[in-house]
Order: sequence, then C-alpha cells, then structure tokens
Amino acid sequence: MSHNLSLAQNHAFDLARTLMVPVILFQVDEELGVMVSSEYDGDQDAIVHEYDPWSPAH
Repeated sequence: MSHNLSLAQNHAFDLARTLMVPVILFQVDEELGVMVSSEYDGDQDAIVHEYDPWSPAH
C-alpha cells in the first residue's frame, strides 16, 4: 500500500501494461492499493481508477 497518489498511479498503469489485464487503483482509509480488477471484491466507492491496457487513453 502507498500514501503517494502519483506513485500508485504510475505503478497501476505499469502493472496493467505488463500483465495486459485491467487493474484497479483503490483507496482504503489513507492508503492506496492496486490489484487485478477481476479479483477486486471490495467497496466500489473505494475505487480511484481502473487502468485498462487495451484502452487508447488514460
């Protein structure tokens, strides 16, 4: 987990492009986390952004 939004965004984008699967950037309390979208079963309101490697724009 990270406290730095910019760092978390960069890691989320890189992870999506490396694995070639959508990933979710989410926030719990004051911390940010990243995981594969298909495995996320948390609160939908906690999602900051979804990174899709197949999408032309982020």
